[in-house]
Amino acid sequence: MTVSVKDVAARAGVSAGTVSNALNHPERVAPETVERVRAAIADLGYVRNDAARQLRAGRSRSIGLIVLDMRNPFYADVARGADARAEEAGLSVLLSDSARDSGRERRLVDLFAEQRASGVIATPLTAELEHFERLAERGVPVVLVDHEGDSDGLSTVSVDDRKGGRMAVERLLERGCRRIAFVGGPRDLRQVRDRYEGARRAVSDRAGAQLERVDLEDLTVDHGRAAGEALLRRDTADRPDGIFAANDLVAVGLLQALTMTGGVRVPDEMAIVGYDDIDFAASTVVPLTSVRQPAEQLGATAVELLAREPGEHVRFEPQLVPRATA
Repeated sequence: MTVSVKDVAARAGVSAGTVSNALNHPERVAPETVERVRAAIADLGYVRNDAARQLRAGRSRSIGLIVLDMRNPFYADVARGADARAEEAGLSVLLSDSARDSGRERRLVDLFAEQRASGVIATPLTAELEHFERLAERGVPVVLVDHEGDSDGLSTVSVDDRKGGRMAVERLLERGCRRIAFVGGPRDLRQVRDRYEGARRAVSDRAGAQLERVDLEDLTVDHGRAAGEALLRRDTADRPDGIFAANDLVAVGLLQALTMTGGVRVPDEMAIVGYDDIDFAASTVVPLTSVRQPAEQLGATAVELLAREPGEHVRFEPQLVPRATA
């Protein structure tokens, strides 16, 4: 049987309005009355209908979070940061995965609008942001993560990926690498484009250095391993002596192929730099040099931006974390 506010009121010997005040505005009720109401709630097992309360308020206490790929630990860290900051604000986070599908991304935006989310945080798939802009026009705050946009109605929080790409390749150049491969893709991802552009600029400033592009369909361990196996099939003289992987998952796959199946000495024969500095980058078979993004801080800052005026843009600096691979 469902327990109602009236049942709680009868058990506590107060009115239904007093029960409501004890729950929502306890400062308006005598402390001993609040205790009687809480005791009645405990005795009856009452659970208040928060959905109805949110419907009356016009907004829920939930934030929608849409990431590109929940399999990537980077996005798990973003979600962790967002969830911690949301909890401090008395909010919850509903995590969804667009799976890099533009149709699914739009459906998730519509779903969060229907659920009256108090805000939406998203890592957008492309620069086509109309569905996010429409949501903001309806009064729902929107913050784009890992994106640099110019829409006045949308806030953004990002990392300078061009600078990060340059830092990665400069590390390889400092080690003496001159035949450098950028391994990543697909090309339509903004993060991949910017990291490659940073790598290209670093190589263009160094006489005698070359940059090869190895395109992937996806930024996963499996695709990185396949790229590493393809490099091993080349003649030794045709192989790169330095690799910049577009993310750490790709770098892990490359390491598996090169060191565990190919017998290549990393970094002596081939140095590797990854990107993101996910938790297990330091625990790979050869600890991975990586460019760190402050993933948890990105998520926490996105939640903070939801409460501010729209159109604010926050950019963090990447950090090179040197380890054994470069």
